Amino acid sequence: MTTSTLEWNWRGANIRLDIASSGTGPAMLLLPALSSISTHHEMGPLAEHLAPRYSTVCVDWPGFGARARPQVDWTPDAYSAFLAFLLTSVVPHPRAVIAAGHAASYALKYAASAPQATTRLVLIAPTWRGPLPTVLGERRPLLGRLRRLVDLPAIGPLVYRLNVNAFVVRRMGAGHVYTDPAFLTGERLRQKLAVVRAPGARFASARFVTGGLDPLEGRDAFLDLGRRARVPVLLIYGAETPPQSRAEMEALAAIPGMRSITLPRGKLSVHEEFPGAVFEAVDPFLRQ
Repeated sequence: MTTSTLEWNWRGANIRLDIASSGTGPAMLLLPALSSISTHHEMGPLAEHLAPRYSTVCVDWPGFGARARPQVDWTPDAYSAFLAFLLTSVVPHPRAVIAAGHAASYALKYAASAPQATTRLVLIAPTWRGPLPTVLGERRPLLGRLRRLVDLPAIGPLVYRLNVNAFVVRRMGAGHVYTDPAFLTGERLRQKLAVVRAPGARFASARFVTGGLDPLEGRDAFLDLGRRARVPVLLIYGAETPPQSRAEMEALAAIPGMRSITLPRGKLSVHEEFPGAVFEAVDPFLRQ
């Protein structure tokens, strides 16, 4: 893969992001999940499977990735605007958009309003609600106060580091993200810890965890997007997906006309842990 720098301006802040490309053929835009440990690298193994037949582009989301990140009050509007920028100026009219986690809901939302943007949409373990609102069952005022606390220059970094140390990251990975507890060890763990420890990482991370980057208000809106989609959509998720998140995916899969595949293994990062299985599931859909 060839990695370069993508620049994007959001309300006066110049954002520099890593973007990687590989392969030849019809274009594919691969969007990683929004999470404290996510970067475009998580889409790399799937891109390798696609590269013999397709031209793939994987890009970091603003506020995430391995680079130092500026202090920005990230909002869903910013991420919607960034996706629009990608699909009009960076990878216009790709053959397919393949998106994971929260990115899948942003992609579904965009496709519902702009069906000409792509001809295929693949949603991998799509989520619409951040980790803490999912655990609590709702968004509470406390979560907004927590975001503001993490933004503070002195105590904010301390609060953030307490929640992204090696123990917490391993526990999060084993509990919700990866099937094999040993998947997040060694060099892979060191790389993930470098991501969460990058300067400025706390700003977008805290907003994601507390629901500040949720693209939708509730399940009804999530399902409504599925009904409004005017392009073929394939939903893929693993059988070991955490129950609360899986319930949302199953509800989406039940919409008439929605195509879905449940893989025998995999949690929220099934595409990173089992890229071969995901490719085998998505390849016939892309060839149609």
